Amino acid sequence: MVPRALPAGFHMKVTYNWLKDFVDISITPEALADKLVMAGLEVGGIEEHLGDFIFEIEITSNRPDWLSVIGIAREVAASTGKKLKKTGFIRSTQYTDNGKKNILRTALIVENKKDCPLYTAQIISGVKIGPSPDWLKNRLEAVGCRSINNVVDITNYIMFEYGAPLHAFDLGLLNSDTIVVRRAKPGEKIETIDAKERLLDQDILVIADREKAVALAGVMGGKGTEVNDATRAVLLEAAVFNPVVIRRGRQKQGIQTESSYRFEREVTPEVVKQASARAVELMQELAGGELISSAASGISPVKKRELIVSPVRVRDLLGAPIGKSKIQKILRQLGFGVKPAAKGNLKIGIPFYRRDVSQEADIVEEVARIFGYQNIPATSPKVSPYVSGSGSRELCGLVRDVLVGVGLHEAFTYSLIDRKSLSCVGAGESDSLIEIANPLSRDQEVMVSTLLPGMLRAVALNLNQKQENIGIFEINRVFCWQRGEPREELTLAMALCGVKTCFLGQGAVKDRVSLLHVKGVLETVFDRLGIRTQRLESQVETGSIVVYVDNEKIGTMERAKIEVLGAFDIKNKDVFLAELSLDKLFRHSDLKKRFVLLPLYPGISRDISLVLQAEIKAGDVLQIVRDAAGPLLKDLKVTDYYKGEQIPSGFRGLTLTCFYRSDERTLTEAEVNPLHAHMCVLLTERFGAKIR
Repeated sequence: MVPRALPAGFHMKVTYNWLKDFVDISITPEALADKLVMAGLEVGGIEEHLGDFIFEIEITSNRPDWLSVIGIAREVAASTGKKLKKTGFIRSTQYTDNGKKNILRTALIVENKKDCPLYTAQIISGVKIGPSPDWLKNRLEAVGCRSINNVVDITNYIMFEYGAPLHAFDLGLLNSDTIVVRRAKPGEKIETIDAKERLLDQDILVIADREKAVALAGVMGGKGTEVNDATRAVLLEAAVFNPVVIRRGRQKQGIQTESSYRFEREVTPEVVKQASARAVELMQELAGGELISSAASGISPVKKRELIVSPVRVRDLLGAPIGKSKIQKILRQLGFGVKPAAKGNLKIGIPFYRRDVSQEADIVEEVARIFGYQNIPATSPKVSPYVSGSGSRELCGLVRDVLVGVGLHEAFTYSLIDRKSLSCVGAGESDSLIEIANPLSRDQEVMVSTLLPGMLRAVALNLNQKQENIGIFEINRVFCWQRGEPREELTLAMALCGVKTCFLGQGAVKDRVSLLHVKGVLETVFDRLGIRTQRLESQVETGSIVVYVDNEKIGTMERAKIEVLGAFDIKNKDVFLAELSLDKLFRHSDLKKRFVLLPLYPGISRDISLVLQAEIKAGDVLQIVRDAAGPLLKDLKVTDYYKGEQIPSGFRGLTLTCFYRSDERTLTEAEVNPLHAHMCVLLTERFGAKIR
């Protein structure tokens, strides 16, 4: 197997012979590595070492049980179909005084149970410090851990084997018979076993005696209580610490250790108690010690966790012919309890070391990876295509296509902005702005409540690049406080500036953009969304034009004011803006296609050219004609708009094109002319229009 590079960070190392202590392995190391990879463990490489083979395994954050030889051995047993020779878990060792008097006892004080749910201390007296036996020393060095002495090596060995970090204090160097688990005091200092003095604060959890801190909890021991050649009595610590507290503390100190790596991923109380008992046994065996006292704080009953799983559903989800007995065997090999339940189901007992299993899908995944994904037959999925096209995402895509189709370019701006830029467009003083608690700079003070500042910045950038015609849009979310809660809204913003070049039959024609171009783009969007009832209403006080759809205000369009343009360094240019709420607009969309028969009879087109006062809205004129014309008027639109020398000041010229048709017969001049003449009279009487 070719070694591969692993991501930076800690990796679990385990040796082939160490695994063989727990599983009767008969396959080669290379074959074993392949099986582990297929079961979901990322084996980065294999290295031969003194007749043994070292596996380097990348451990995912949801599987802290793999940070132990026993955890890996359990996977080896399941992947190879073998049984564990032993689980490594033994009966907890508890001290009994057997009538002895004046023995040394240690009091435990845990100031905050959330910081330390469980703390145990075992006192072993009469230990003889010396070098470790070769088998212990070789195993530790194979996984990258330097041998110190027999007592320290035992704690490290148990950490690798069980996944539960332990720490041994020289009992004679503690200044009291009390152990306190507390937060560090401001300004408190400690010299750790790496000979560095560290300044502590209240975010760091420490182990202390009555006088001072003696260890960084879950991270590193203190040099002042380190086991040495003169040590005769040991206080063996085994605990469960809050993963968040350990992570924050070691980050502040800028260190990471094998212990902290495991505590950050959560160590279970059951493993802690078993690891402590095993360490006591080894100290009695290898260091000649005697357990003389035990103490514990925070032991609590473990809640039993079970799931009901249907073997039929497991088979159906995997699409593989896997039977009930095979499912039971796989789960038992992984340490799950399996009992029959009603209706052919299985009651699955979840082991304490599998905190990642909480639902049926997790059980199915366990079965699949041990059964082998390669053993699941490949089948073509049954696909029933259905495209609704009515979701917000689909409608945004449609709007993008329309805007790009009419010649606009999409822009992307930041969602964080400075308050001054919002103030320039009239949105910076509102209490509805969502402020950033710790902005990286003044340019990122608040979240955008409007996309217009971003549009104006983009226009200024393009003008600096000598762009003659600028047409841009952005679809993004804006944010604000509303009724005491943060709210976001999907929004469309557009900006047009410059001169468009149109190529007609007589040659190129320069067309300076205006609000009519913005209106034309919006009407194209409305038409593609199936929106028919929209109107524009001028706001004299603000100089903007409000856009309504079905009498609901959805946005505005306007010509940017000179002072606004100046704030964004845009000079001697007109910029036309529009901003619409897409959340509101999409509520009125109707993408259903309706097909009608082609008309059987021809129609007649008539124009009305009139001059009327400039303040009269063309929409009002069209509405009056539609209401009065009756069913024969099939279409009505403005086909010409004129202001010039032939039109008096304060007036404008309009040309309306009326299209008449009947669904029952061919219309005659005698039917159309009186109706058309009535329209002209009506416009004259209602608006004082002059027919040209």
